[in-house]
Amino acid sequence: MADSFSKKENFKKKIQKQKEKALRREDRKTNNNKGAEDVFMYVDEFGRLTSTPPEDRERQEINIDEIQLGAAPIIAEDIRKTGIITFHSEKGYGFITEDNSKENVFFHNNSCAHPVKKGNKVSFEKEKSPKGFSAVNIQLVK
Repeated sequence: MADSFSKKENFKKKIQKQKEKALRREDRKTNNNKGAEDVFMYVDEFGRLTSTPPEDRERQEINIDEIQLGAAPIIAEDIRKTGIITFHSEKGYGFITEDNSKENVFFHNNSCAHPVKKGNKVSFEKEKSPKGFSAVNIQLVK
């Protein structure tokens, strides 16, 4: 059974594409204009990538005392915070809204020196807990 005209045409196109691809491959091999300079990257004294080799750069002095390892230092701020109790549950927990940042901070009655209720103005310390910040050492403000 004979192939149709469209099958023959598609076969010819496929063969032509393969030939063009082989020509492009050969052209890339012969006319490879990429040198070693384009392939290499260098790291400067500040950890940035650069194409300039180290022997061609001006050297800058690095002060070892200014290098910081690990996490950024924590800036000590006022330890005692103030706020208003906006929610208090019968189960013994609630939330305090900070005066400065309007951030809600969780607290538990175990952290309170005196019994508290919704609307009380309190002072407290923030402590990092597994689920965020929580208030500890809670005292009523008069």
